Amino acid sequence: MKGISLSRFPVEDFADAIAANEEYVKGFKYSELTGVAQKGLAIVTCMDSRINPLSVIGMKSGDAKILRNAGARVTEDVLRTLVLATYLLGVKRILIMPHTNCRMAQVDEAEIHREIDTKYGIDTSELEFKTVANQQAALIQDVQLVRNYHLLNTGVSVGGAIYDVANGKITPVDC
Repeated sequence: MKGISLSRFPVEDFADAIAANEEYVKGFKYSELTGVAQKGLAIVTCMDSRINPLSVIGMKSGDAKILRNAGARVTEDVLRTLVLATYLLGVKRILIMPHTNCRMAQVDEAEIHREIDTKYGIDTSELEFKTVANQQAALIQDVQLVRNYHLLNTGVSVGGAIYDVANGKITPVDC
């Protein structure tokens, strides 16, 4: 196909991940799990690598669905995924969980675009990064959006909490 790169998998760049997976496979214990969230929970959280969503709430693989993006924001794709999860994958509860010290809550949209353009010469203005000036207000808005989404299965409980990256505590927010 013209214009499409069909390069080989970059083995050198992923050697550590591939080696770690070989060790993981030796003790693999999840083959009995299904795609259903065993504890009926979906968590919408940030992509921040300081967050281990299942550990935060005392769960393990197979217990919950995890949706991650920059800032833990409810987007069209998150709504699409939650609809599927609530009808087909056993989700009865949704926890929206942004975190303290989040980059998306420390700067505005223009600043992110400017920084990427300045550092890398790339104009990202066609993207909306969904930064927030008030993280708690954005969380309340996102919880309300999910609660009122017309395609979400009925009877689903939706809550919001902020995860503190300094001490691991989640603080529920009235939404």
